[in-house]
Amino acid sequence: MKKLLYITTLATALGLVGCTNMTATEQGTVTGAAIGAAGGAGIAAIAGGNAGVGAAVGAVVGGVVGNMEGKKAEERK
Repeated sequence: MKKLLYITTLATALGLVGCTNMTATEQGTVTGAAIGAAGGAGIAAIAGGNAGVGAAVGAVVGGVVGNMEGKKAEERK
């Protein structure tokens, strides 16, 4: 579990650092995927399921939601 937490934290940090030259849509997608992966892994681990599958599902859902929110942010500008 500690290894998964370390990998998720590292991926989130790298994703956030790499967002400086991205559009709002791209930032939303990356950030949503990272947060979704962390949340999915955590929920799956707590529920006794496979943390890897939870992270993958969470990343997909988070990426889609983040993309939609990023597009809305660009339209407001």
